[in-house]
Formats: sequence, C-alpha cells, structure tokens
Amino acid sequence: MAVEIRDERFRRVVNVESPLDQVATGFIFTEGAVWNARTGELIFSDMPGDIVRKWSKADGVTTFRQPSNKQNGHYFDLEGRLVSCAHASSDVTREEPDGSITVLATHFEGRELNSPNDVIVKSDEAIYFSDPTYGRMEGFGLLRDQDLDFQGVYRIDPSTGDLSLLASDFGQPNGLTFSLDEKQLFINDTDHGHIRVFDVADDGSISGGDVWAVPEGPGDGGCDGMKIDSEGNVYCTGPGGIHVYAPDATCLGVIQVPEVTANFTWGDDDLKTLYITASTSLYRTRVIVPGRKIS
Repeated sequence: MAVEIRDERFRRVVNVESPLDQVATGFIFTEGAVWNARTGELIFSDMPGDIVRKWSKADGVTTFRQPSNKQNGHYFDLEGRLVSCAHASSDVTREEPDGSITVLATHFEGRELNSPNDVIVKSDEAIYFSDPTYGRMEGFGLLRDQDLDFQGVYRIDPSTGDLSLLASDFGQPNGLTFSLDEKQLFINDTDHGHIRVFDVADDGSISGGDVWAVPEGPGDGGCDGMKIDSEGNVYCTGPGGIHVYAPDATCLGVIQVPEVTANFTWGDDDLKTLYITASTSLYRTRVIVPGRKIS
C-alpha cells in the first residue's frame, strides 16, 4: 500500500505494510460504504447507476436495492435498521425488519430538502444528516431547481420524528461523525475543503463550528466521507486518498488510493479491514486500530 507518513504515530494506526487490494471494479461512482456486522456484508452505493450493492466473501458483489432513488450515505440505527439518504427523491428513509420503507424526512418548513447525502445515528437514536445540493445535479441525482436557499445539517428527533436545522453556514456539507463520547460533531465541507468541529448539547443541538483540520496534499479528491475509529482517530477523504488525523487534529498521514475516493468503512469480524469506495472500484486494506462498531 502506498502511504504518505506525516507523523510516526501513523504506523500505530494504519498497517503500512498491508497491500491495497482491488476487490471489485466496473462501477460508475461508488459511495456510502457501511458494514453490516450481523450478516458480514458490505453495503455501498453506485449513485449514477441508481443501485445499492452489497459484497460478501461468499457471494462477491450482488444487488441490494435497485432502483434506489440514487441513494448515497447509509448507517445502521441501534436496532440494526438501515437508514439511507437519497439524492433523487431528496429524502431520508429507514428499512424496517419486514423490508418496508419508512420515510423519515423530506421537507424543512414546507420546502423540499436539497439532497440528503450522509447520515449518522447517535446513541440516543437521534439521526443527523447533511444536505448539500449534489443530488440536484445531473448524473449524481436529478437535475432540478433548489427549493431551499442554503445547504444545512439536520437532526431527526428520536421521540417525535421532528426535523430541526442544526447549522446552515456551509458551502456543501458532506461527511459527518461524532467523537467517541459524542460531545463533539465533526462535519466537513466539500466546497471549502475543511473539517469543522461543533459542541453537542444535551438536547442534541450544536454550537461552535471552528475549522478543525484542512486535508491538503497532492492528488485529486476532496472532503467527502468521514468516520472515526475506536481510538478517536478521524479518517476523512481528501486529495490523494484518505487522510488520517489524531484526536489532537494532527494529520498523521494519507492512505493513497489510485482513484478519487468518496467514502470508506471498517469491516470484517475484527473491524480492521478498511473498505474504500473510490470512483469505479471497491478497495480494501488492513489497519491496526479497528473501526468503531455501528451495527
């Protein structure tokens, strides 16, 4: 595996000797990787193809959902139900145990959401998601006018289902992840090329929003998918691949990927395999610090 080491702590997080394997290829644009620990399967999106796929060691790549309303980000809630963001239908949905789909959010104050992109679920079952405009562009979604005049981040209340706007001062909000204690929320902005950090109040609202880190370096790509591992290291896509940050915001290094990287997740029984969705392909490599269990 090709890496750029910027801090020696990188070697204690990422296995720099592990190869980067191409698991599958031939897709249009891969995104939304999430690991289903209950079934041992990786779920990932191919938005322009309007399909959600799954991969397992036993069956390889198969179809999970088609058509998919050009879904992007996915996350499992505390009951193991899959929560998904759709570009074409501008909604957030949840798949119930019987296979039925519950629509969780479509509009804010009477206006249609832009195109929900990435999503996470807090330990109190509140759902947080970003809402840039990428799904209103041809290819990645459906070309259409924007109803809202901003790009925001939202919270769905776990008790009432009410939708609240948390922040709207973004160019294009994208990846988001909580700190391990859930007292901070990291949100990246693709347009501005940086990661911001917010304080999370007991009621789920957020404040602050200072720039926490700026992924920089050679290569194509930008801020998109972002997740945290089991020791609080923040992984974020950026130029050249995946940038790995220590909890103190020091960039430890970059996992270099040969295609523009949109997202990733940790999988396998030990959560030490990093599955990477990068443009036309799905890659994987091994790390030392496991990911954070979410399902």
